Amino acid sequence: MDIKKGDNVIMLSGKDRGKTGKVLFVFPKESKVVVEKLNTVAKHLRARKQGQKGQIIHKERAIDSSRVMLVCKSCGKPSRIGKKLVGDVKVRVCKKCGAEQ
Repeated sequence: MDIKKGDNVIMLSGKDRGKTGKVLFVFPKESKVVVEKLNTVAKHLRARKQGQKGQIIHKERAIDSSRVMLVCKSCGKPSRIGKKLVGDVKVRVCKKCGAEQ
């Protein structure tokens, strides 16, 4: 998986298509990511104690990593990611501008 925590991504599908956000969590085994303020659902909480009010909480849900695309830091455009060897280390490379991520 080429997406890491802290990356800026753009949503490719769903109700939030075209919006950008920061990756909060990455689940590589399930190939899913959680993006800040995108793919939110409303969770209704019941009042547990006397006098306490019930509430609605909006929470981000995980989305498949194929539904998001990394936004390049240098050119600012969504692009695919390539890999390149620099010395002994593999680095991610933007396919549009060639800059290292």
